[in-house]
Amino acid sequence: MSHDPYAEKLATFKENEKPEVVLLLADDPEMIKLIIAWTSIAASPARELSPLEGATESEVWDWLWQNTTYSRRELSAKSSIPVHQLDRKLRPLIGNEVIYPDGTVNSFVQRHL
Repeated sequence: MSHDPYAEKLATFKENEKPEVVLLLADDPEMIKLIIAWTSIAASPARELSPLEGATESEVWDWLWQNTTYSRRELSAKSSIPVHQLDRKLRPLIGNEVIYPDGTVNSFVQRHL
């Protein structure tokens, strides 16, 4: 079995999920659409990962996202959120670990939906 730093780092976040992130979805149908769309697009690690510079939780989380590829156009189409508005909605979902860079979502959020 080969060493996969991307999968290993991501697994750590999934093991330490926070249930309170479900509260972010309250009264925000656009965020819910975006989360549902996120699970139906192809998100994957970059072919060549950049070096991981730091070791803090936020540095590792940022590194995972910097090394993730996905189609913003497809995400926009599936969520009906214009491409130019995606960042405004994605930032809180990423920052609060609601969506994961592998195309999955926080398990508490998944159960809520």
